[in-house]
Amino acid sequence: MSALVATLWLLNVLLDTFGQLSFKAAAVQPGLGEGLARWRGMAGRPWIWIGVACYVGEFLAWLAFLSLVPLSEGVLLGSINIVAVMIAGRILFNERFSPLRTAGILLIAAGVAVVGFGA
Repeated sequence: MSALVATLWLLNVLLDTFGQLSFKAAAVQPGLGEGLARWRGMAGRPWIWIGVACYVGEFLAWLAFLSLVPLSEGVLLGSINIVAVMIAGRILFNERFSPLRTAGILLIAAGVAVVGFGA
């Protein structure tokens, strides 16, 4: 894997993870109300817009990444985002890992490692 491909891959993982965490932070803030008022409240919070900006950046990084690797490899390498989001959710939002989720994380990480080292 070239340095450019690795950089784009890492950028994609970071932007996706931070985007997901930003959306979660916007959604769990207290005092948002119910129904449409909740959506309006979230739209007024900076976390929502930080998440949107991260997703725009991720989209661009993903396109650049896919232009350099075969789609079958890119999609498999991109699945590490799931692991990053789950671990960050555990750290920042105190979300729980069940034994089955832990096994899933390990299997995904192992699969990404096999694809990454095999490229």
